[in-house]
Amino acid sequence: MKGISSISHIALITLQGSGLVGVPGIAGRLFTSLAQAGVNVIIITQGSSEHSISFAVQPASASKAKRSVEREFEFEMRQRLIESVKVEEDLAAIAIIGENMRYRPGIAGRLFQALGKNGVNVVAIAQGSSELNISVVINRADEGKALNAIHEAFFLSDTQELHLFMIGVGLIGTTLIKQIKAQAPFLKEKRAMEIKIVGLANSKKMYFEENGIDLDNWQELLQASDTASDVAGFVQRMKQLNLSNTIFVDNTANAKVADYYEDILNASISISTPNKIGTSSSYLQYQRLKTISERKGVLFMYETNVGAGLPVISTLNDLINSGDRIIRIEGILSGSLSFIFNSFAEGRRFSDIVKEAMSLGYTEPDPRIDLNGVDVRRKLLILARETGLALDAADVVIEPILPEACQQAISVDELLEEIVLADSFFESKRAAAAKAGKVLRMVAKLENAQASISLQAVDQSHPFAALSGSDNMIVFTTERYKDRPLVVRGPGAGAEVTAAGVFAEIIKIGNFLS
Repeated sequence: MKGISSISHIALITLQGSGLVGVPGIAGRLFTSLAQAGVNVIIITQGSSEHSISFAVQPASASKAKRSVEREFEFEMRQRLIESVKVEEDLAAIAIIGENMRYRPGIAGRLFQALGKNGVNVVAIAQGSSELNISVVINRADEGKALNAIHEAFFLSDTQELHLFMIGVGLIGTTLIKQIKAQAPFLKEKRAMEIKIVGLANSKKMYFEENGIDLDNWQELLQASDTASDVAGFVQRMKQLNLSNTIFVDNTANAKVADYYEDILNASISISTPNKIGTSSSYLQYQRLKTISERKGVLFMYETNVGAGLPVISTLNDLINSGDRIIRIEGILSGSLSFIFNSFAEGRRFSDIVKEAMSLGYTEPDPRIDLNGVDVRRKLLILARETGLALDAADVVIEPILPEACQQAISVDELLEEIVLADSFFESKRAAAAKAGKVLRMVAKLENAQASISLQAVDQSHPFAALSGSDNMIVFTTERYKDRPLVVRGPGAGAEVTAAGVFAEIIKIGNFLS
């Protein structure tokens, strides 16, 4: 490979029909008519079936070329042996050039892989028998991205650039940026990878820098931006920049952002997100996102939806893909509920533990969202869907643990007052479990296509009994792991582990794109 060249404006004209097949002199007549009309042909391509011949010309010559071909083949068109001449505009031609490409297997494969993984559609292909040149015709809007992708594939193979667009720079987003900045030297030296954050947005403003935002003062740059935050505008700008190796990261819990996942995937942009809304809303939406990502050849990654930095979804998929059969999944899937019931021991009031969990930032502002199992339901739904079950939220049975008075509380303050009044209610449950040598745990369960969430008393031999702090635990019982279930345990919440999980997915997407 010696170089890359491009022509930014071309039109592609196609002559096709059954009347071309096996008929001598068709190509001669075609190109003679073009020569007589003074039309210069840039690229010629013909399939081995001889059903069509395509050629590229300057856009200014397209109309003249079309008229010339129609005059030459007027009889065949009247007889319906040849279809109407097709003209495609707003195209560009890119060629890779080199003296010894014919002796190097895989050159064309690397070219088309670089284009395909960046969502660049190839309209036509031409290659001479000398193999000094391979030319492709693409949409003109993709020219810049295609040139960058090809340049990286052939000339910068030792350094891959990833272009990140990130919405959500709260605790998780800020932590992720710190991790990317700290790990940058290692990634460049040891993994030949450079991550550039090109777009950032919070709830108020958004900021873009095509060459990469300075991570030493990104907060000041975002704060000083004059561009108001707008999800549609952010996505549109990301698509307009049309950079190679683009990755979208959603660090929010915002349904409006998740609504744009389809649009983003359709633009051949991979997604990494801890936002559970896209994967736990309707099953139809979940299925649609998975289908689009597969059809477009991009990655839709959401490992952090279930276990923050824990390898829960990937472990489940590995089991299924390797032919194992899932018998049962049980899990402590909420860091806040894990903390509350792990801390609920003799001498401690349930209400005090809930308040402590709130002060530590483990719960939602309204802890009923946690205590009612809403967050756990989302995670269980995702796991169920990964196993192939078409479940929706209404299919998950949740046994409520809060008394009715707590459920009916108008405000959080009133809720906390009602939880204090319910201390004896929870203490009676704890004491009954302790008398039987058991502890209380909020358990999510998937078995026989049935999903449920309930407060259970588990004995000391159960893996859940040994949990501490805000740890999560998921137990997979399968055909292979029937006698000794497979256990995944670790921190299920927290900015550090969640950001690390997203960071790991960014690296995986980068490896996929390379």
